[in-house]
Amino acid sequence: MDRRYAVTHFDDVEPTPCPCGEARRAFLAEADGVLSCHRTRIAGDSRVHYHKRLTEVYYILEGSGRVELDGGSFPVRPGSAVLIKPLCRHRAVGDLTAIIVPVPAFDPDDEWFDE
Repeated sequence: MDRRYAVTHFDDVEPTPCPCGEARRAFLAEADGVLSCHRTRIAGDSRVHYHKRLTEVYYILEGSGRVELDGGSFPVRPGSAVLIKPLCRHRAVGDLTAIIVPVPAFDPDDEWFDE
């Protein structure tokens, strides 16, 4: 029988560079690929990007700043949640740590840039 759960500790996950800064990505190896979960430290030089298939939820854990969504700018702080649908150009800006949940699971081939 397949395992119906997964447990991880983000401090045990190696960080990887991403357009937002640095992410620790969990649950990427799950066979069903229903979602992944990332603890992301936002960098000052985060890049505007979008996804053609992924929907993402950003949940701000620490810090304050803003998210840019299709050219608009919205303040965020701990407890803020942001739903980002496919094709929405986005980035986070500020001194922030966020949990990001991509649905389906993150796919590096679905990361797009206009420039």
